[in-house]
Amino acid sequence: MVTGFPPISTQVSALAAADPDAPAVTCEGRTLTRAELDASTNRLARAYAERGVGTGDYVSIAMGNSIGWVESVLACWKLGAVPQPLSARLPDVEFAAILDLVPRALVVGRPDPRGVAPSVPADFVPDAALSDAPLPEAVSPVWKSMTSGGSTGRPKLIEAGGDSRLPAAIGYPLGMEHGDVNLMSVPLHHNTGFTTAAAGLLLGHHLVVMPRFEPDEFLRLVTEHRVTYLATVPTVMQRLLPVYRADPDAYDLSSIRRFWHLAAPCPPVIKQAWIDILGPEVVWELYGGTELQALTFVSGAQWLRHPGTVGTVVAGEMKVLDDDGDECPPGVVGELYMRPAPGSSPTYRYVGSTAKSRDGWDSLGDLGHYVDDGGERFFFLSDRSVDMFTVGGRNVYPAEIEAALAEHPDVLSCLAVGVPDDDLGQVPYALVQAGTELSESAVIAFLAERLAGYKVPRTVEFVDRPLRDDAGKARRSAVRDEVISRARA
Repeated sequence: MVTGFPPISTQVSALAAADPDAPAVTCEGRTLTRAELDASTNRLARAYAERGVGTGDYVSIAMGNSIGWVESVLACWKLGAVPQPLSARLPDVEFAAILDLVPRALVVGRPDPRGVAPSVPADFVPDAALSDAPLPEAVSPVWKSMTSGGSTGRPKLIEAGGDSRLPAAIGYPLGMEHGDVNLMSVPLHHNTGFTTAAAGLLLGHHLVVMPRFEPDEFLRLVTEHRVTYLATVPTVMQRLLPVYRADPDAYDLSSIRRFWHLAAPCPPVIKQAWIDILGPEVVWELYGGTELQALTFVSGAQWLRHPGTVGTVVAGEMKVLDDDGDECPPGVVGELYMRPAPGSSPTYRYVGSTAKSRDGWDSLGDLGHYVDDGGERFFFLSDRSVDMFTVGGRNVYPAEIEAALAEHPDVLSCLAVGVPDDDLGQVPYALVQAGTELSESAVIAFLAERLAGYKVPRTVEFVDRPLRDDAGKARRSAVRDEVISRARA
C-alpha cells in the first residue's frame, strides 16, 4: 500500500529534529523530550532486533500505562514490527489464548506462559553500548493489532487495515492541533488510548500519561499541565464528578479545548453535567468500533438538540436493520450495520474470528435507531443485542437502567443484568457501587420514579469496587453468570 506519507516513526523523528527540547511524554513526574524519546527508542529498537524482531513481526506489549509503554510501541514501529498491546493483568489462560492466535517475536512486560516466545520484563533497560543513532526506515505492514473478546468471550485480534504510513492529519477531524497537551487517562492497551496516543505522537503532542486513573490526579494534571485535548470514557466522567463538585475552585479546566468521550454509552445526566462544566463546544462524542467501518460524531450543541444521540455519520455508512434484514424506519429499534464508503480499502482484518455481516455490511452487535432532522440522520444506541433481555416478553435494555441509576448523585458505578425468574423468564438485577450508604429500598424507589415497573430491578446488590474498568468496559456475561451461580448455591 503506497500512501505518500513516511511511516509513523520517521515522522516522530522529524518532529524531534525540528524541536528537540519540546516535551514528548510525561508520567509520574518524569518527562522525556522529543529528542530523548527518539534516542531511547532507537536504542530499544536495536535491543528488540537483537532478540529477533524484524519487519512484520508481532510484538505483544503487556505493560501498564507508562513512558516505557510509549517507548515500546515506538520501537516496534522503528523496526517495522506490529505492536500488539495487551492488559498486563490478564490471567495466564487468557493471555496464552491471545498469544496462540499468531506467532510472536517478542513479549514485553511478562513471560510467555506457554514458554514459546522470548520476553523482556516491563523494566527492561537496553545495553547502554547499543547505538541510539537513527535506524533505517521501516514500514509496519499493520500499524496496530488490538484485542477483543467481543460478546462471545473468545479472543480475537483486530488488525488495522493500513500500514504505518499514516498521515498526521488523522487527528484533524478529531479537533487535534499541533503541540496539544494530551491527557491519557484510559488504558493504553485499549483502542481509545492506543489510537489517541499514536495520533498525538504524529502531531507533536505532549502526552501526559496517567499510570492509573484517579479522579483528583486527573483534575490536578489538567490544571498543572494546562491540558488542551483528551479522549476518555463515561466511567471516568462519572467518577470525576463527585470530586470536582466537592471543590470546583481547586481545579482549572479552562484550558480544555476538546473533550472526547467514547467506547461505551454515556448516561445523559453525566453528559449534561460535563456540558454544563466545559461548554457544548468542548464536549464531543464518537461512536464506532475498533474495526473503523464507520464513525459518528456529535458535538455538545447537537446533543442538546437531540439528547442521547451519538451523532451523525462522518465516515463510512450506517443503517438500521430488523431481524429480516429490512431497513427500519425512523424511531424503530433494530441492529446497526455499517461499512466503509464504497470503493475504499478494508479498514480491518479479524484474526481468530469472522464478522457478522449482511451483504457486505458489518454489525458490532449494537441495537439502536435514528431520527431524521433536516436531511441528517441522528443515531441513538439502545444496547448490545447480546445484553438485551426480556421480562414477560418485553424487551429491557441494561443501558437504560444504568442511565437511570447514574442520575443518583451517590452512585459511582453500576451494572444491570437479567437473571432467571420462574414467572417472567428474566428480571432485572442491579449491582451498584455507592459513594455513601444507600439502601436497596431507596435505590428501587428512586428507579421506580424513572422507569416502567418491569424495568425496575427486583434486587440491588452493593459492591465496594468499580463495575467497569478504566476503559469503560464491563464483562457483563461473567457478572451475570456469577450472580446466577451465587443464587443457586
